[in-house]
Amino acid sequence: MSQNAITKTIALPDGREITIETGKLAKQADGSVVVRMGNTMLLAAVVSNKEAREGVDFMPLSVDYQEKFASSGKIPGGFLKREARLSDYEILISRLVDRVLRPLFPSDYHAETQVTINMISADKEVLPDALAALAASAALAVSDIPFNGPISEVRVARIDGQFVINPLATDLLRADIDMIVGASMESVSMVEGEMNEVSEEEMLQAISFAHEAIKVQCQAQLELSELVGKLQKRAYSHETHDEDLRQKVYEATYSKAYLVAKRGNANKAERKEGFAAVLAEFVESLGADHEFDLGLIKTYYHDVEKEAVRNMILNDRTRLDGRQLNQIRPIWSEINYLPATHGSAVFTRGETQSLTTVTLGTKLDEQMIDSAMTSGYNKFLLHYNFPAFSTGEVKPNRGPGRREIGHGNLALRALKKVLPAEGDNPYTIRIVSDILESNGSSSMATVCAGSLALMDAGVPIKNAVSGIAMGLITDEKTGKFAVLSDILGDEDHLGDMDFKVTGTKNGITACQMDIKVNGLSHDVLTQALAQAREGREHILNEMNKTIAAPNPDYKPHTPRSFNIVIDKEFIGAVIGPGGKVIQQIQKDTGATIIIEEKNEKGHVNIFASNQTAMDDAISKIKGIVAQPEIGDMYIGKVKSIQPYGAFVEFMPGKDGLLHISEIKHERLETMDGVLEIGEEVKVKLIDVDKKTGKFKLSRKAALPKPEAPQQG
Repeated sequence: MSQNAITKTIALPDGREITIETGKLAKQADGSVVVRMGNTMLLAAVVSNKEAREGVDFMPLSVDYQEKFASSGKIPGGFLKREARLSDYEILISRLVDRVLRPLFPSDYHAETQVTINMISADKEVLPDALAALAASAALAVSDIPFNGPISEVRVARIDGQFVINPLATDLLRADIDMIVGASMESVSMVEGEMNEVSEEEMLQAISFAHEAIKVQCQAQLELSELVGKLQKRAYSHETHDEDLRQKVYEATYSKAYLVAKRGNANKAERKEGFAAVLAEFVESLGADHEFDLGLIKTYYHDVEKEAVRNMILNDRTRLDGRQLNQIRPIWSEINYLPATHGSAVFTRGETQSLTTVTLGTKLDEQMIDSAMTSGYNKFLLHYNFPAFSTGEVKPNRGPGRREIGHGNLALRALKKVLPAEGDNPYTIRIVSDILESNGSSSMATVCAGSLALMDAGVPIKNAVSGIAMGLITDEKTGKFAVLSDILGDEDHLGDMDFKVTGTKNGITACQMDIKVNGLSHDVLTQALAQAREGREHILNEMNKTIAAPNPDYKPHTPRSFNIVIDKEFIGAVIGPGGKVIQQIQKDTGATIIIEEKNEKGHVNIFASNQTAMDDAISKIKGIVAQPEIGDMYIGKVKSIQPYGAFVEFMPGKDGLLHISEIKHERLETMDGVLEIGEEVKVKLIDVDKKTGKFKLSRKAALPKPEAPQQG
């Protein structure tokens, strides 16, 4: 039976290909496609209800990306052995797609819409995150769902000095720029990535290179939509408006809202009360018996408030809290606030505050990763918490949501670029940021507090890292625009851009940008990055007043680490039968000992809470792996007694024969009463049998020779 599948092929700049197929799978969805690159295949399906739910005045959009373990020939771990809730990695990809799709649905479209993307075949060299948005947009393109696309996303990386689109996973390991860029044919709308302290111009070059590849992918979707015959989208009517009421609200409230915006009130709560008072006054003026829709009044007033704030910023070149466009809010910070932690910092910028801790653990604390694409361990974790009290609200604590996971990941990417190299860092590092106040870019406060806490903990990071959130207000009619440094929550909500940039004194380490308008020019983006650099440098200077370099040593209560590299043949001796030897050392010393085999060597990591325990554990391990030298003296312990001598353990795990003739200078006839089991004796290693490797010991060689009897 013919499946009537339709296929479109996209050529990447280096000649590799991506194919989009529709008409074969999931045909009851409003739109579905299979996107393939190499052996990685993503199935995207989109469904949207025909009508909006009553009372819904927004777009109920959900985007879910999930990787099927079978796609890579794996069975999930755990008790249930099936795919469960989305992993953090899957949530991050879902967010990447959501952020570029959501702004492009019509503002008056309120039907519940679900985008589902499943990885159904995996190629270890072809990363699926760069294909997920293409698959989602293509599914919309072959549907009748209203959407102002198409869009696509690509990964752009600079590898060996050259920009590459959707590089192979092994090549990506050499990249000094790694970004996902989302865009339409006309403009870039989303950027997220990390980089090795690069310049703003280098980042702009990468974005521009990515956009050219995205234009090709968008054109392919337009052609696919035409082939399928879905150029005509469904009709809908999800909003009912009263234009007379809209005008009435505008005329009565605009000038008053403008004055509230112009007050320059630095307190968020008071500013909120001021705007609310304007609305309350208008509603009261209508009288108790008015028949106007209160919901519509609130909607129209929200539009008035947005326009008043934006116009005030554009016209007066000042901010809601009275700052200049490029002015950073007051900053104060403190380290070592929590004396029992391994490192801590409080970072406060305006009404945004993060209390951040650093904990240094052993290899046993590493996070195990088991996903369809990767398996392994992670030794750097950053967790971001956003409790309701940080914004003065009451909400149930349901654990981290997608926002918390996304913000934490951005901060992690910003800070991991300055961590010591793998071989120089024996610790598993966990950073936890608890947001205690929030009014604008708590993720950037997390970056600053995390950098301070790492230095307080004594972690030898390369450079301090700061972060800033940039905003943008534009007026398409007049061409006016204002780039805002260190944006408030209201400026994020009412503005056209949220551009977070982190970096050191040497350059950018991470970024995340969401743009809500079309046609963001290169000049505006250049100005935003230049202004962001000035802001980052100012914040770094303020942070340096608290701590300018990592503490020279770890806190006294931080586990100490020591690494011993031993020959591969000694690994078994250190572990012992069934782990008996290593367990006994840990029991005797209180240290934690971990052994790994790497590069044909044994790497022994010792962690201890004090130097005495560390020295004791080091001594015991060195005793096991030390090579006995003929002629050296040892303090041994008698393990067993035989008629012909005694066996003495002179080094850990090494026994030698102390023959009866080597115990004393005088001749002994019997071993009775000469030595006792457990007795310590000083012995000298006098020989090693070349054939058997057995050790021969002498006690008399360690004793002074008796004086010869005098001749009478």
